Amino acid sequence: MGSKTRVLFVCLGNICRSPTAEAVFRDCVERAGLEDSFDVDSAGTGDWHVGGSPDARMQDHARRRGFDLSELRARQATIEDFHAFDWIVAMDRTNHRELEALRPAGRGSRLELMSRFFPEHEAELDVPDPYYGGERGFERVLDLLEHGCACLLEALRAEA
Repeated sequence: MGSKTRVLFVCLGNICRSPTAEAVFRDCVERAGLEDSFDVDSAGTGDWHVGGSPDARMQDHARRRGFDLSELRARQATIEDFHAFDWIVAMDRTNHRELEALRPAGRGSRLELMSRFFPEHEAELDVPDPYYGGERGFERVLDLLEHGCACLLEALRAEA
């Protein structure tokens, strides 16, 4: 790959799904030895948690799988992100619609749903928000993101 590919993951508050996607994708990139080829970040469509740490429950579940979210801080997606990132990956259809409304006319950033990168056997269209759910919700998010981020990396490598 030539210049760095910049990837932004976006969910609602940037405290569960998108910071986890950021950490999981970074891990995929590192395991592939491609740290110098990617810049990765995450954001939320809402501003409720700006500056805050990822949800403690999400951090706990991620840590059990070897992903450290402790240094990440929530921020809100902005119009400038469409200029700064090559790929913006929304966790669900609502996030995608909100990002599409924010997107400046004619901007070339690819805006995709995370589910585009799920393996074929995954039928879900959204990465479900685990915030109000139980323990299984956090594990489901990790399952989806581990598979989806690996497929995203492969798609980006194939495109390069």
